[in-house]
Amino acid sequence: MFDGKPIIGIVGGIGSGKSFVAKIFGELGCLVIDSDALVRLAYGDPAIRAILRKWWGDEVFNADMSVNRSVIAAKIFAAPQMRELLEHLLHPWVDDRRKKLMQKAVGDAQVLAFVWDTPLLVENGLNSQCDAVVFVDAPREMRLARVKESRGWDEGELARREKSQMPLDKKREISDYVLVNAAEADRIRGQIREILSQILE
Repeated sequence: MFDGKPIIGIVGGIGSGKSFVAKIFGELGCLVIDSDALVRLAYGDPAIRAILRKWWGDEVFNADMSVNRSVIAAKIFAAPQMRELLEHLLHPWVDDRRKKLMQKAVGDAQVLAFVWDTPLLVENGLNSQCDAVVFVDAPREMRLARVKESRGWDEGELARREKSQMPLDKKREISDYVLVNAAEADRIRGQIREILSQILE
């Protein structure tokens, strides 16, 4: 609980539609904190950019000097110890901003709950800070179609990325609620409304 309101964590497989689910929670009166958006902000911080340049040189920057996340992803997949270093660099920054966003909402009666849309919520132990964890389920073929369209990944790339995360059955096991994101938006919205009312009770 924060300010007497529940913290809801969203988990699920890559391409399951976690951000879409978080967006609907937002429409229903929750303050959604998007860790991916915070990471993008972190990459604009001069201190973080200086460290990235020290590690990898200019190749991790695009022509417009924005950070090339695809290049960084390739580097940390090739060298897992660099992944740890990057997480130690980014996580405290993101954590600090997350707390500040929640602090700004203290006393706001319109905010019913806080929703953490964080890709590696369980892997980073943030689920232990949540009052409820919602698992977003979707068939593998549907998830593959989504990441093919949005990120240009093939089945091999999806499998490679999933191997670096906790298995989905374990994530489902530690979750308090399971939501199936494989139908039309209205049905999904109905499931989310029901889950939110149970959490708020």
